[in-house]
Amino acid sequence: MKSILLMVLIFSSATIGNPSPCEKENAPIKTENNGTMANETIKITVNSQRFTATLLDTDSAIAFKELLPMTIQMTELNGNEKYYDLSKSLPTNSANPGSIKNGDLMLYGSKTLVLFYKTFSTSYSYTKLGSIDDTAGLQKALGAGNVSVTMDKN
Repeated sequence: MKSILLMVLIFSSATIGNPSPCEKENAPIKTENNGTMANETIKITVNSQRFTATLLDTDSAIAFKELLPMTIQMTELNGNEKYYDLSKSLPTNSANPGSIKNGDLMLYGSKTLVLFYKTFSTSYSYTKLGSIDDTAGLQKALGAGNVSVTMDKN
């Protein structure tokens, strides 16, 4: 009887002391530095209004910058964002940011470039590329429908 009780205690302590494999698999894995690049800014022009965005120091943002310059037709979605499907996939490090901020420039999946013009909570995951430095007038410049946007290196 003592040996059975001892085996139950050993098994219980081993089970309680070790995290489940699911917990390990669901833990976020940080593979990129998320600091801003030194002097790594891009120009974003909507109609004739120019904005400056600072990119993060990530593989995703570096790969995105290599695609520039580009003039793209961004599609309106949900009254808070414009998106464009890139011709090639970029590296990703997606995570749920909890909230999106006005001026965030992100990837949804590996090919969809998204420029947000309103702040709101989200349950979706994105790879952040950077953000617009001064968002004054961004929502008005982007307007309510689809819009042509030019992005270029500074």
